Amino acid sequence: MEENSKRNEGKPTDEDLIERFQQGELAAYEEIVRRYKDQLLNFVFRFLNNHEEAEDVVQETFLRVYRNRFAYTRIAKFSTWIYTIAGNLARTELRRRKRRRFFSLTDMGLEDRDYEISDEVFNPETQANSTLGEELIQREISKLSPKFREVIILRDVQELSYEEISKIIRVPIGTVKSRVNRARLRLQKRLKKILDQRK
Repeated sequence: MEENSKRNEGKPTDEDLIERFQQGELAAYEEIVRRYKDQLLNFVFRFLNNHEEAEDVVQETFLRVYRNRFAYTRIAKFSTWIYTIAGNLARTELRRRKRRRFFSLTDMGLEDRDYEISDEVFNPETQANSTLGEELIQREISKLSPKFREVIILRDVQELSYEEISKIIRVPIGTVKSRVNRARLRLQKRLKKILDQRK
């Protein structure tokens, strides 16, 4: 926290910006977008594992901030508020995706069943050529269940505090810590297995 306030010396805080935007200063909104667009895109992409959908969710997040700017009160940190909006929209997109998959499978006629359903997550060629790096870790994160994926992204990728995560996903801090630990253990186990297979 101290580091953040030192870093922001001379610059308006996020809370100052949203307050100025609430008073009609459009430049303050543009500054919020500039500050958050990359980190939100990073967060949502890791959640959805699809760049196009992530961009749509981030755009919708900023649109909601614009439309609902008066709903924000200075009681909470602005970052918690905007991450909550983005996280909720990402979860909604995941639910939509599951419904789309369900309907596309159940709507198939017998003659359609010979079509191969592509797996967007697994690509043997990429896997064969890739090293244990960002791509592999991202893929393994995307295989975690949504509740584990969300906390690991917020904690280990976005580097938010347990307290902030607790507010964003609305569960007690103890539950957040437990989920982070369990998610890390699952990731370590999967990555170790992949490394062992490559030896």
